[in-house]
Amino acid sequence: MRAVVCGAGISGLSAAAFLSRNGWQVSVVDHAEGPRPQGYMIDFFGPGWQAAASLGILPRLRELGYQIQRLDYVARNGKARASLPFSGFAEVARGKLTSILRPDLELAIREMLPTAVELHYGRTVAAVGQSRDAVTVTLDDGMVHEADLLIGADGIHSVIREIVFGPEEEFFHYLGFQVGAYSFSDPELAERIGDRFAVTDTRNAAMFFYRLRDGSITAMAVHRTDNPALPDDPQALLRSRCRDLGWICPAALDRCPEDIYYDHVAQIRMPRWRTGRVVLLGDAAAAVSLLAGQGASLGMAAAYVLTEELNQHPGISSGLATFEARLRPLVTEHQKAGVSAAQWFVPATRGASFVRRSAIRLAKMPGMTRVISSAVIGKSGAAL
Repeated sequence: MRAVVCGAGISGLSAAAFLSRNGWQVSVVDHAEGPRPQGYMIDFFGPGWQAAASLGILPRLRELGYQIQRLDYVARNGKARASLPFSGFAEVARGKLTSILRPDLELAIREMLPTAVELHYGRTVAAVGQSRDAVTVTLDDGMVHEADLLIGADGIHSVIREIVFGPEEEFFHYLGFQVGAYSFSDPELAERIGDRFAVTDTRNAAMFFYRLRDGSITAMAVHRTDNPALPDDPQALLRSRCRDLGWICPAALDRCPEDIYYDHVAQIRMPRWRTGRVVLLGDAAAAVSLLAGQGASLGMAAAYVLTEELNQHPGISSGLATFEARLRPLVTEHQKAGVSAAQWFVPATRGASFVRRSAIRLAKMPGMTRVISSAVIGKSGAAL
C-alpha cells in the first residue's frame, strides 16, 4: 500500500511514521523549504501521549522538553499577581505531561521516521484525481504520484482541503484572536523572567514568556481583533498592540525578528473529514485552536488511530469511516473547550481579569489545585 502525505508538521510526520512502520510506502511533501524553526511552547499531554509512547519518542520528548515549575500572571512591574504551580497540571495529566517547543516535537518525530519514508520539502500538491482503485497526486513541479491514500495534514490553511473539499471559508471559524511567536536572546530579560512561565495579567492582549535552557527566550503574543484579515506586517502590528502591556514587553518587541510565526486563532469545523481515498488529519480536518490546547496531541493521536483502523479493516473506505467515528467525539469536546476558554485565556474586561486572578489564588486552598488546573488545561483525554 502506498500513501502520499501533504504536510511535514506534527500530524503529517506522525502519519508517515506509523504507516511506514506498518508496511506502507510513504511519501511526504511540504511547501516549506525545510523544517520550520518558528513555534511556541506547548504542553504536550492527553491523547497524543499514548501515540508518542507507541512511536517510542517519550524519552526524547523528556530530553527536549521542559519541566516548568509554575505559571505566573504578572503585573506591569513583573511581580506575580497570581501563580499556579505546574504540579497541578502534572497531577491532572497523571504525570504524562511535558512542555516542549513545537519545532522540537516535530524534530523528535522526524528523527524516528523509518529510512524508507520519502521526505520532500519545497513541494506542494497542485491537483488531485481519484478513481475507485487509486488517488493521483500531481505536485507543483509536474511530478505525479499514484497512491492508495492521500492524507492532507497541511494545517489550518490546508491546500488538500481546498482542492478536494472546498474553499476554506466554508469550514473556517475565526475565534477573534491572532497570535505571533518568536524567539530572541537577551541575558538581562532572561534573568528577569527566571525559572517560570510568565504571562502578562492584561486585558485584550497578552504576552507569554519562557527562558529556554540555552538562555534564549521564547515569546508569544495573543491579541483580540474583530478583523480576521492577517496583517501585511505582523511585526509592526504586534508592536502597536502589545507595547503598552508593560514589564519587559516593549524590550521584547524591539527584539522581534521579521520572520515570525503569525496566524489566526481559529477552528476548522467540517461535517466530514474524508472522501474516497482522501482524508484530512490534525488542523486541516479539525483545528481546535490555541485556546483549546492539545492540538499537537490530537494530531499525533489522529495519526495513531488512522493507522490502527486501516490495519484492522480490509478496505480504505471502511478504515477511514471507523477512524473518523472513533476520533470525532474527542475532537468535538476539545473544540467546545476552545470556545469557552476565551475569557480565561485573554480576558476582555476588568471583571473577567479579576475572576481569573481570584480563581487561580484559590488553587492554594487544599483540594483546589486539581480543580483549577483542570479548568486551565482541560481534560487529559481517555485512552485511544
